[in-house]
Amino acid sequence: MIVKEKLSEQQLKELQRQLKLYKQGVQEIIPTEELEEKLAKSILLNKPLKIKLGLDPSAPDVHLGHTVVLKKLKQFQDNGHTIQLLIGDFTGKIGDPTGKSIARKPLTDEEVKHNAQTYFEQFGKVLDMEKVELHYNSTWLSQLKFDDVIQLAGKITIARLMERDDFEERIAFGKPISLHEFFYPVMQGYDSVVLECDIELGGTDQHFNVLMGRHFQEKFGKTKQIALLMPLLEGLDGVEKMSKSKNNYIGINEPANEMYGKAMSIPDELMVKYFTLITPLTPEEITEIEEGLVKRTLHPRDVKMQLAKLIVQMYHDEEAAEKAEQQFITIFQKGEVPEELPTMTWTGPTSITIVQLLVDTGLLPSKSEAKRMIAGGAIKIDGKKIITDMETTTISHNMIVSVGKRKFMKLLLKN
Repeated sequence: MIVKEKLSEQQLKELQRQLKLYKQGVQEIIPTEELEEKLAKSILLNKPLKIKLGLDPSAPDVHLGHTVVLKKLKQFQDNGHTIQLLIGDFTGKIGDPTGKSIARKPLTDEEVKHNAQTYFEQFGKVLDMEKVELHYNSTWLSQLKFDDVIQLAGKITIARLMERDDFEERIAFGKPISLHEFFYPVMQGYDSVVLECDIELGGTDQHFNVLMGRHFQEKFGKTKQIALLMPLLEGLDGVEKMSKSKNNYIGINEPANEMYGKAMSIPDELMVKYFTLITPLTPEEITEIEEGLVKRTLHPRDVKMQLAKLIVQMYHDEEAAEKAEQQFITIFQKGEVPEELPTMTWTGPTSITIVQLLVDTGLLPSKSEAKRMIAGGAIKIDGKKIITDMETTTISHNMIVSVGKRKFMKLLLKN
């Protein structure tokens, strides 16, 4: 008998509630019918499912793009399921070849340990880390003997591994593939065997790796996991995947004002997607926003301000979100300088070039960046735009230096 048929009316309602929630924003579920069956069994037996997320700790700065999967994990966690965070401290020494045209540089033990700790601290802003199972795949992978590895490799064909788009492309362009790179998806699949996970989450770019878990669980006689793949979140440019390297990201550790200001540059056409993938709003609330935008009963600017404020609330608090919104209104809508500014007691020379001043105040990281911003008309001293990078200024008490509309510094002179 199908498990679903054994559920009471109350349990059936709970099954449908969870299914609707987990499907929200998901790109692909492989296969959907098995997800429903696993959830039904979990509800019937009151036994939580094991939900796995594998992490290759190579880029520990978490941004909103990463939280797409974290939010989905949070939904499972809130319903009592067990979250398994797997740190690929062993596989991280190989490097995931996904999307790479060349082999990845292996990480050292020290780099893996540092990056993993950074992940934990940031993930705590989304998940209840006290209820999360933390696993390191070196625990089992480092224990495998060479004959174990040979047996593991024998459970998959080269033809199957070559289905990866990045491998095909590298061969087509005559770029080398090292033998050890084939073992990355093999080891990731074996992780699912050891953890006996029910569901594995990942972005759509992890399609091949996540399916390896199903493959190897079947080969080892285990119940196969469900692959739940989330879409990739476009960054502030509205085109490329959100990435720190592309400078189109919003980091979850950024200051509230910076976070709010960046969120206000999210393209209008992506607002509903952001609400869906990274906020805790219900499907009904998101549908209401979407319909309001279509019918024009909601103004896109107001909706974007709601989104920006919500993002700040999620990673700071309500008070910080209120202040960030008021500062945005003051600067961007009224064209005024905010009342509360970071200050710096100036101890340098009285006369200084604008370029050197921008670097010495920490407003910009380098002279070349300062010159670039001046050329773009983004630098002002007491509201006056700086025209050339050859200009000098005389430091005065309460002088305000601004970079664009988000960075300000008030200079104070000692009495």
